[in-house]
Amino acid sequence: MSTFSIFLVLITIVCFLLIVVIMVQNPKGGGLSSAVGGSQMLGGVQKTTDFLDKSTWTLATILIALILLSSLSFTGSLSDSDSKIIDNTEAAAPAPVQNAPASPAK
Repeated sequence: MSTFSIFLVLITIVCFLLIVVIMVQNPKGGGLSSAVGGSQMLGGVQKTTDFLDKSTWTLATILIALILLSSLSFTGSLSDSDSKIIDNTEAAAPAPVQNAPASPAK
């Protein structure tokens, strides 16, 4: 399995987790926070909101880092083949045409 494939799998997992965390939240104060109510099962409503907020930012940061690292991994694997392509095109370039003597005027 190549490095890029590993990054692709990790990016997919982080995206799925980020979607789940965002869907649990409700911008109007509902979501998991309202389902818990006044019980202290998850540390209270404020603690749940703080946890979801921190997990959203953490997953988003991890996602950006993985995308940047996969980009570096992807361009690093192509850099060798790109230089070979450039070298081959320079070798295949036609030689410059020399000026031929002008034919005599009639």
